[in-house]
Amino acid sequence: MLRRIAGHLYWAARNLERAEWRARLVDVNYHLLIETPPRGIEPWAPLLAIFGERDTFASRYATADEDSVLNFFVLDLENPNSIRNCIINARNNMLSLRHYISSELWIELNTLYLDARGWTGGLFTSPGVFAFFSELRENFYQLSGILQTTIPRDLAYDFIQIGMMLERAEDVARMLDVKYHFLLPKLEDVGGPIDLLQWAAVLRSASGLEAYRKRHGNSIEVKKVVGILLFDASFPRSARFSLDQLSVSLGRIAAERSESSPDSQSSSQSQSSSQSCAPSPGHFAALSQLDASLKNDRSSQVLKSGLHQFLLEIQDGCAAIGDEVFGRYLRSD
Repeated sequence: MLRRIAGHLYWAARNLERAEWRARLVDVNYHLLIETPPRGIEPWAPLLAIFGERDTFASRYATADEDSVLNFFVLDLENPNSIRNCIINARNNMLSLRHYISSELWIELNTLYLDARGWTGGLFTSPGVFAFFSELRENFYQLSGILQTTIPRDLAYDFIQIGMMLERAEDVARMLDVKYHFLLPKLEDVGGPIDLLQWAAVLRSASGLEAYRKRHGNSIEVKKVVGILLFDASFPRSARFSLDQLSVSLGRIAAERSESSPDSQSSSQSQSSSQSCAPSPGHFAALSQLDASLKNDRSSQVLKSGLHQFLLEIQDGCAAIGDEVFGRYLRSD
C-alpha cells in the first residue's frame, strides 16, 4: 500500500475519533455543569486548557462562556480541531479512497459531512445542546458499526484502526482530565455525593456506566472508575483495550510487509532474515513503554502518586507512538 493512501486512511480515522471524543468531552462538561454548581467564573475554560487551545480561543473570543466555547469546539471553521472541521477533514481524506471503503461507510460519512456543513449556531437553541450531542453520538455509533461490519481485515482496515485506537487512548485520558481540571473537589468533598456524581458522569461520557455497574455494582469508587477507563483490557473505550487493538494492527502490517518483501520470496534463508528485521509492535519503543504502564491495573498506585501526571504521561506516550508510526509508515519524503 502506498504511504499516501495509508496516510489518508490513518488521518481520516483519527479525525473521526477526535470529533467523537471532543463531542463527548463537551457533553460531559455540559452535564456536569447542570448536575453540580460551577466553582469558577468561567466553568467552560478548563476544556480549553485540556486541549492546549486557551491562547487560540482568547485571540478571537472575549470570554469562555457557554456560547463561545460551544461555537469554538463545534462550529468554528478557523479552529482546525473543531468537530465540524474534523468531520470535513475525515470526509475529504476518504474522498479519493472510496474504493478502499464500503459504499455504506462512504454514504454515512458523506451524509454527516453534509449535515456538518449546514450547522449553525441556532442548533444549540433548537433542538438544544443535549439533543444535538445525543444525535451526534448516534451518528458516530452508526459510522463505527458500519466500519466494523463492512471493511475487510486488510491493510486499509489496519491503518484505520491504528488512527482510531491511538486517538481513543489519548482522548480517554483527556476525558479523565476534565474531572481533574474542572471538578477537582475540595479536600472535604472527596468521596462525597457530588464527587461521586461527577465520576458517574465521566463514565456515562465514555459509554461505560453500564459496563461499570455490571462489574462493580451501583457504588461508584474512583479507583474502579480509573481502573475500567485506563487498565481494563475488555472495555472497548479503555486506554488498555485501545493499545491492544493498536498492537494487533501493527503486527498484521509488519507481517504483511515481511511476506511481501522481495527478499522473503527468493529463498527460505532470506525469508527468515527478512522476517527477523520486519517491524513489529515490540520495535515501537513508545508503544512498549506505554503498554508496560497500562498492562496491569495500577489504579490505586496512580491515584496515590498523582492521576493528573499519569494522564499526561499517557497523552505524551500516544504522541510519541504517533510520531513512530508516521516515521515508519506514513512519511512520504
